[in-house]
Amino acid sequence: MSILILGGTGKTGRRVAQRVDRARIASRGNGFDLGDPSSWALDGVTAVYLVEPDLRAGPRLPRFVTEAVAAGARRLVLLSAPRAGEEGHPLHATERAVRESGVGWTILHPNWFAQNFSEGPWAQGIRDGVLTLPTGEGRTPFVDAEDIAEVAVAALTDDRHHGEVYALTGPRAVGFGEAVELIARAAGRKIDYLDVDPEAFIERQTAYGVPGNVARLLTGLLTDLRDGRGADLEDGVERALGRPPRSFEDFVATTTWA
Repeated sequence: MSILILGGTGKTGRRVAQRVDRARIASRGNGFDLGDPSSWALDGVTAVYLVEPDLRAGPRLPRFVTEAVAAGARRLVLLSAPRAGEEGHPLHATERAVRESGVGWTILHPNWFAQNFSEGPWAQGIRDGVLTLPTGEGRTPFVDAEDIAEVAVAALTDDRHHGEVYALTGPRAVGFGEAVELIARAAGRKIDYLDVDPEAFIERQTAYGVPGNVARLLTGLLTDLRDGRGADLEDGVERALGRPPRSFEDFVATTTWA
């Protein structure tokens, strides 16, 4: 089996690669460009871990799915998002392409990553000592990227996961204030959590170059948490792996905080 891992240097991709023998890493560092079909090199690939690193990129991942299956891939595992089933979501067309591919597929719907605090969009705020988000007192069961990677590898290597959509969460809902407090205690320094108005947050994202529609989508997901949605626990990790998901406290304890 030859497994191709898109985003093989990213939060989940590199963790998948660490768990797979003879993995083929697709990243810009080795000449792969998801926007350039001439760089795809799909010969011999039997399974693919699919990740779209840029929600602004348009329909390139559905095209990749078609080409990968035509080249012989027989397993597809897509890192998607909980609302990707909705028309207008940036990953909606990709989910449809995977479901209609004619080969074995598994779709992962992870909740907010715990690693967003350490190596994702919130990491700079943690380093700066103030994390600013439009999430109010909202709580959510952050999922550890290690769990996501384990589920992905199981789906890439075991037929029993075909046709499954796994909703992946941690074992309990954690508030952002509590999360920051736990991280501050582990880091041994002061870190604050600051709630911000959603419109101000959208303006900040667009000032950084995020397209308005994407900024509103992402802000909407965060304000859902503010409004009390997104706190539900899901059983995807346990269904896929036969064990409970890792806790946020375990994530904090095993992470190095600068």
